[in-house]
Amino acid sequence: MVVIPVPKPPKKAFNVDRPISNLLRNQLEHLQRAEFRLPIKQQTNIYINAIKTEAEAADYIRRVTQAIHDAHGVRPAGAAPGPVAVRSKSKAKGRDIAAVAEERPRRSARKSKAKKKKSRTKSRR
Repeated sequence: MVVIPVPKPPKKAFNVDRPISNLLRNQLEHLQRAEFRLPIKQQTNIYINAIKTEAEAADYIRRVTQAIHDAHGVRPAGAAPGPVAVRSKSKAKGRDIAAVAEERPRRSARKSKAKKKKSRTKSRR
């Protein structure tokens, strides 16, 4: 594998008081949608429109990411090894990944065909 050297960013690039960008604002909105799918007890209850700086955004991202990991029994990278209690809601055994969607039965071909609508061109008498 070829190693590609990446230069370190300058010290002035790190500014916790910098206002958040539109990209970061959109990421916060997506993260909030994910947070709302958590049980109420595990939600942070942080109003994201009040987040104005990158430091506040970083704190919110850290809290929500931790809550999602806790809800799914995922240990963050670098944590001590050991068993992780995972509560899987999926019916398939052996899949304990949070990104696995719940399986839905496939619709039959007959049901998926659209019914023709009757036209209402007849005049009333």
